Parts: sequence; structure tokens; C-alpha cells
Amino acid sequence: MKLATVRVDGRDHLGAVEPEEGTVTILPAAAPTLDDVVRGDLVDLRHGTRVTLDAVEIVAPLRRFNRDILCTGWNYWDHFEESRGKRDGQDPVDRPQHPTFFTKGPDTVIGPHDDIAFDPAISAKWDYEAEVALIIGKDGRSIPEERAWEHVFGLCVANDVSQRDLQRRHGGQWLKGKSIDATMPLGPWITTADEVADPYDLTVRCTLNGEVLQEASTRQVAFRFERIIAELSWGMTLRAGDVILTGTPSGIGNAREPQVFLASGDEVVTFVSGLGELRNRVVATDLSGQP
Repeated sequence: MKLATVRVDGRDHLGAVEPEEGTVTILPAAAPTLDDVVRGDLVDLRHGTRVTLDAVEIVAPLRRFNRDILCTGWNYWDHFEESRGKRDGQDPVDRPQHPTFFTKGPDTVIGPHDDIAFDPAISAKWDYEAEVALIIGKDGRSIPEERAWEHVFGLCVANDVSQRDLQRRHGGQWLKGKSIDATMPLGPWITTADEVADPYDLTVRCTLNGEVLQEASTRQVAFRFERIIAELSWGMTLRAGDVILTGTPSGIGNAREPQVFLASGDEVVTFVSGLGELRNRVVATDLSGQP
């Protein structure tokens, strides 16, 4: 199934999407939310109302987060190599032997068609990163690789928009340059894991104002998704509802010559085959002033 959070007349509902038919079955407002379903609540789609997709607004699929978004860095070797010498003196000596992990604050999350906040007073280097996201659906600690998929509820699309100067500024820790509010599109829905025939045969693509800047297959990942789950959960409990980003391929703006960074008015389209598309406008927003 492809499960979404849809907004109708100002109220959010759980919806089951059939993109090929352009329809969505909407559950009553009293039904469990998608956050609830990811955590194990059962839902009966027979009590839903089927409407066309253009009759609803699709919003961020998840609203209730256990913690920060869990992220994987340098998980495509072409991306790791393209940035050599461009990390402001923070290059590792060799390729990592284990996945590189960092987190993003949950207030970064926006919907598949929401505006990406942009404030040049915060950063001069706003970059794009198309990624596959895993949604955990079953608690687990020290999960072996061969059982990793038992803990995955589904997959969706994300863009890990990053502020490169902030990312380098704070002692080599990436949290600050990855956690600016309203900058990470997520969605458009969650495709349940049983519906993804081969997670290593997905095309990941990012276009900026119609130009393709990233395109790769998930078969190119440095560390497979099972390895990411196993190492991330080693001694650390993953909870149903956790979101794990699995890394971005080459083509990022910071590594290009000349560099390409986001600016107000840009349109960013993030696509993963079988999982859907995010289409977001970069919009000037005052993030540096008091709310």
C-alpha cells in the first residue's frame, strides 16, 4: 500500500493512494493517523471514501517523531569521492569502514509540496540531497542484518537540504548544518515494504529548475540498508516511527565546479522510482529573526 496523510477542509486524514488511478481512499478523521499505523494500529480501508487526488492536499506523512531524523552520510562512493578536498579540511583519511551517522531535528520536516524555507542570513550555501528514507515499524535493538526488513514499515522520498557552511563551522559536527527549520521535504506517501520488489533497483533523482543534477540507482550504495539498520541499532533501540535517511548520490551543489546552491524561487523536484515525487519551491523566509 501507499499510505499518506491528506488534508481535507483543514483536517488531516489517513489516506490510501493509488497513484496510477489518481485516487485516494480517505479514512474518517476518527480513524488512526499514519503515525499510529506505523506504530502498529490496524485500519480498515473499507470504511473509507474514494476521491481524486486533486481533491485533497497531501501533507507530510508523519507528524509525531520519537527523536531526530536518523541519517547516513557518504553512502554512495561517487558522492564521497566527488567531495574530496571540498570539505574545508574535514576530509577523512580513507573511505569509512562503517556507515557514517548524524541526525536532523524533526522541525526540518515539511510536506511533499511545501515551500523550503530559505534565509541567506543563516547560510550562504543551501544544498540539495535526494534520498530514500526508511520508516521503522517495529522496535528493535542490535538487529541482525538478516532480520532488518522485519523492522521496516515502509519507504518514502526525502531531500536532506543542508547548509554547507554551517555543517563545517561547528567542530565537524553536522547537526547544525542539517537542522534548519522547514527545510526537509518528506513523502509524498509511505510505500509499505512489501510493495517494494527490490530496494536496490530504485532510481534516485533530483532536478533543479528542470535540470537533472543527481541521478543514480540504489544498487550503488556503499552500505546496504540492512547494514545501516544493523549498525545503527547496535546497542541502541530503534523505535517504530523512526525515520532513517540512507544517503545521497553524487551531483550535490557543493561539489560542482562552479558550485550550485539553492536560491529563492528555485524549484526542487526529488524523485525515487516506485516511491513518488516531491516538488518544492525555495522561498525566502525570515528564520534569523524572532518568531
